[in-house]
Amino acid sequence: MSHATDGASRTQFWALYLTRFAEGFGFITLLTLLPTYINTLDPQATTVLGVTVSAGFIIGMYTTGFTLAQTVAVIPLAWAGDRFDKRLVLLAVLGAGAGVYALFPLVDSSATFVVVRAFQGLVVTGAGLMTLSLVGQIAAAGTRADKIGKANAASFAASILGSLGAGAVYDAVGFGPVFALITALMIAAWLVTWGFLDDDPTRVEGFPFSDLAVNRKILTISTFRAQYAFAVTMVRTWVPIYAGTELAAGGLAVGATAVAVTVTAEKATNMVGQLFTGRLSDAYGRSLFVFAGGGAYGAIAMAIPFSAAIGAALGTGVTVPILGQLPAAYLPLVALSGLLGAADSFREPASMALFADEGTDDGGVASSFGIRELVWRPGSVAGPLIAGWLMVEVSMASVFYVGGAFAVTGVLAFLAVLAHDHGRAALTAW
Repeated sequence: MSHATDGASRTQFWALYLTRFAEGFGFITLLTLLPTYINTLDPQATTVLGVTVSAGFIIGMYTTGFTLAQTVAVIPLAWAGDRFDKRLVLLAVLGAGAGVYALFPLVDSSATFVVVRAFQGLVVTGAGLMTLSLVGQIAAAGTRADKIGKANAASFAASILGSLGAGAVYDAVGFGPVFALITALMIAAWLVTWGFLDDDPTRVEGFPFSDLAVNRKILTISTFRAQYAFAVTMVRTWVPIYAGTELAAGGLAVGATAVAVTVTAEKATNMVGQLFTGRLSDAYGRSLFVFAGGGAYGAIAMAIPFSAAIGAALGTGVTVPILGQLPAAYLPLVALSGLLGAADSFREPASMALFADEGTDDGGVASSFGIRELVWRPGSVAGPLIAGWLMVEVSMASVFYVGGAFAVTGVLAFLAVLAHDHGRAALTAW
């Protein structure tokens, strides 16, 4: 696969962007409908082998089952991508995805929901790893963050359409048509990938994880990423839960379409940002963008519990066509969600391009992205369990305070390692 910028290469990028779109569409639909599933399936405390399992734990498992499956899938999928043809691995994952999304309308209990979401985790991980690896591999070295930013923008475009579409279609006709649409999109992505993406000629012998795991830059970024995973998984998952769950659970009790708007605000600002911030990262370096984006994300997350106070001061309790009567906290929550997306748009393409750079240089770009995924997994598995417990046992606000704190400690640890290695040049070293 060449590093060309001719028509054939552009066509391959567009095929990968479509696949990224399909993956993002499926992922965001489930996130948007999560509070609806909580209300519909009504998780209750239950006893298993004499041990009481709380409703908060079961709510946490709605997300943690998904992320546990992602964790298990990372190493074998990344190894297969480097060892064999990434295009064939991607086709297999997309085919499986069409089947998984067709199963969601059959879900009728918390247990079956957790199981099917686990299969969704395998699909999302495989599609993400292969598309990002192929984008990083095809792109020339000086354009990687730009191309990755555009691939992410395609995912966020799907997030916007998916969240708005999922909320509106569910409100109108229920779960079934939502998942029929996602299944059709996965089949379309499979056909385009099969028709337009070239075979992947790269083959990596051995186990590239072992060399990349001691790569200095990867270790440095991982000091931040391991903590930031808690922040993003908790905050991003609980913004729609805060908006959509009932007042008794600490939520705002707005409808599914209004929940979708809170999710869309973050995706829209992130999408627009990444069309530009990737190019800036290519020009000015990676670490400054990671530090600034991560720190801002933490500060904004901690401001979310003040939505009600901000709304009361501004008088934002309004009635809006389609969305209906909205509590005063709702519009400030939408604004803060948008700011979260803007902050993360600075971090994400810079972080991804760093892993692509190191993986391409050392051999094993899929394994490099695999390490990026693995570093994320502890936080993404434990974060929702912590947040579910905090929501039920402490307060809804505590989820955002704790989540934001993880981002702040992450950027401070990142800065400390950089300062130790590079002194005053810490944030401009790479």
